[in-house]
Amino acid sequence: MGSQACCKQNVASSYKLLKINQLRETSMSQKHPIIAVTGSSGAGTSTVKKAFEHIFFREKIKPVVVEGDSFHAFDRAAMKIEMAKHEEKGNRFFSHFGENANEFGKLAELFASYADNGSGKKRYYLHSEPEAAEHNARLGVDKNPGEFTPWEDIESGSDLMFYEGLHGLIKTENTNVAQHVDLGIGVVPIVNLEWIQKIHRDNTERGYSAEVIVDTIQRRMPDYVNYITPQFSQTDINFQRVSTVDTSNPFIARDIPTPDESFIVIRFKNPTKFGTDFPYLLNMISDSFMSRRNTIVVPGGKMGLAMEIILTPIIHDMIEKSKKVR
Repeated sequence: MGSQACCKQNVASSYKLLKINQLRETSMSQKHPIIAVTGSSGAGTSTVKKAFEHIFFREKIKPVVVEGDSFHAFDRAAMKIEMAKHEEKGNRFFSHFGENANEFGKLAELFASYADNGSGKKRYYLHSEPEAAEHNARLGVDKNPGEFTPWEDIESGSDLMFYEGLHGLIKTENTNVAQHVDLGIGVVPIVNLEWIQKIHRDNTERGYSAEVIVDTIQRRMPDYVNYITPQFSQTDINFQRVSTVDTSNPFIARDIPTPDESFIVIRFKNPTKFGTDFPYLLNMISDSFMSRRNTIVVPGGKMGLAMEIILTPIIHDMIEKSKKVR
């Protein structure tokens, strides 16, 4: 009898612990979901952002949008000064990709606060004159392009948080941002294609010379290896664009490979987490095929379609669960 009583007590204790963990998971994960889209500069995360905007519009979802570069530690002018200081000390690799140039702690605080009660503070990095004019008028400040707006409380009544930037799933010895993310999306072209996209974007949109862009790529390489690529092991789903044309020397490429000259490799870390139905996806996306048990490959021109077919039910279920527990 004593053994049975002890067994019942252990079962009761285990059940109580399970309920506590379930309550913790509900309050931190289901109640205020966080979606993070992570990819390095030139990876094409903005294209993914548009797909999410379509989903949010159709599903009538109100997101809090957080831009990753708003958590840089230095504005444009201060960053140049910091880079010069590090270079004087023999460090040519100080970059926006690394820990010392970012506010990982504040990003983790925001994610934790939002997951807990839907609150937090954010700011904006002003890329251009139109952006500066918009936020100056809204906030009554006088900020210039390359500067940050003041920190402000995020709007109330949101359905979820949507992060897009460099470090949405960062995990270091000092900070664990990834632990707060409910849906992590990686956008990571093969590296030569990523460089081609960056070179063309920075040249056409920002007017940088090829020499300056290549210097930036070289400067960022150690931080790319140490801080960017490890995040793609933390993501739930990766979208990797692979070209079918020669990109062996990205520094002389005249054109970015077109969608018709590429495939999208979509890898699911754990297909059972979101109940991924591969036969359904293969049926819905023509010319797609499975390359591994957790990986589907689609034509490059169907990336947007694939994203919306895959992500819409995941986000729909996420919102329905959050409504039930609020």
